[in-house]
Amino acid sequence: MINRYSRPEMTKVWSQKEKYRIWFEIEAYACEAMEQIGLIPKGTTSDVLKASGIDYDIDEIDNIEKVTKHDVIAFLTYLSKFIGESSRFVHQGLTSSDILDTCLNVQLVNASNLLEKGLHDLLTALRERAFEHKDTVCIGRSHGIFAEPTTFGLKLAQAYAEMQRNLQRLQYAKVEISTGALSGAVGTFANIDPKVETLVCKKLNLRPETISTQVIPRDRHAMFFSVLAIIASSIERIATEIRHLSRSEVLEAEENFSAGQKGSSAMPHKRNPVLTENLTGLARLVRMAVIPALENISLWHERDISHSSVERNIGPDATITLDFAITRLTKVINELRVYPENMKKNMNQSKGLYNSQQLLLMLTQKGVSREDAYSVVQKIAMSVWNSKDLDFIKEAQKDDFIKSYVDDNELLEISKLEYHTKFVDTLFNRVFGTK
Repeated sequence: MINRYSRPEMTKVWSQKEKYRIWFEIEAYACEAMEQIGLIPKGTTSDVLKASGIDYDIDEIDNIEKVTKHDVIAFLTYLSKFIGESSRFVHQGLTSSDILDTCLNVQLVNASNLLEKGLHDLLTALRERAFEHKDTVCIGRSHGIFAEPTTFGLKLAQAYAEMQRNLQRLQYAKVEISTGALSGAVGTFANIDPKVETLVCKKLNLRPETISTQVIPRDRHAMFFSVLAIIASSIERIATEIRHLSRSEVLEAEENFSAGQKGSSAMPHKRNPVLTENLTGLARLVRMAVIPALENISLWHERDISHSSVERNIGPDATITLDFAITRLTKVINELRVYPENMKKNMNQSKGLYNSQQLLLMLTQKGVSREDAYSVVQKIAMSVWNSKDLDFIKEAQKDDFIKSYVDDNELLEISKLEYHTKFVDTLFNRVFGTK
């Protein structure tokens, strides 16, 4: 992923040096385990650990790989010069995928930890802003059209609940991917004791893969990247909401516009929602990982290499992009400008039409059939819709049919905003719990 959409903390997880550090860690732990159970001579691990903490020469390893055409062999060849004679015991009974797959899962777990922290920060921001605007009334929209009143706090509470589910999904996905395999060329442990796998995985905070071929089954990875895509789509949903609310004719909320910021090279007046538009695009990039991850499930026999080129790209790109997107959305939420007066103005533009359902229900409760009630209320609503200055409640008060069932006081009662917001506290308690 390009630096523009990367944070150094996540980029480090996928650096070449970090990868080699994990490869060495796996090989060293394997030697330690084999020494413990008597498969290699005493003192081997001490020799191997001479290479611990070395500053890997990436160029030298790359040059070796140009000859070997094999990345793991190139690494082992490079490592041998630091270890000496005992290097013959390194990688004993293992295959490259034991190192590559176990390392990949360590990296995905480390990436998940950063994503988890990011989601916690985002949840904190959403919670704070939700309580700030718990009672900030605004018009709700369905199909982009005025529907009934809600509060801006409820919009943010909905986003909080969604991200809470995403956090739980990510935690489950991390468990799903937290496996390692050191089972040999076709997963039979023919040349290595299963105890080695168990001991190494324990050191790495992984679980031994239940049963592997030459590789860890890729259904685990497909599930992991699918969860990342769901999180990205949730980010896009929130970003899209903010973009709609920031339109000139709506302007109920907008991204912070800092001093010196420019919106357009041509039009000095522009304040464009560039951050949330950017988040919409980044979500597309994260979702791009899902189809290749699903296609990686179907490998030939005990393994082929078709998954490798895919994972070298989607592993870093999806996690780095999502990490950046989570951090960016958190900043947007923290700095979001909210305009209650514009919310009130927009709601007034509906001319009271948002009370149509209350009137419909009141008529049915008074004995009118739903069909007749709907017809009468819709007729009034459409006349108000097509007018410039009519008001729904006032027009209902003039209607002889409605007056025969509902008096003016009842109509005024259902027109109060409190009718729509009476269960806001109940919903907040559901989402955030009681204090």
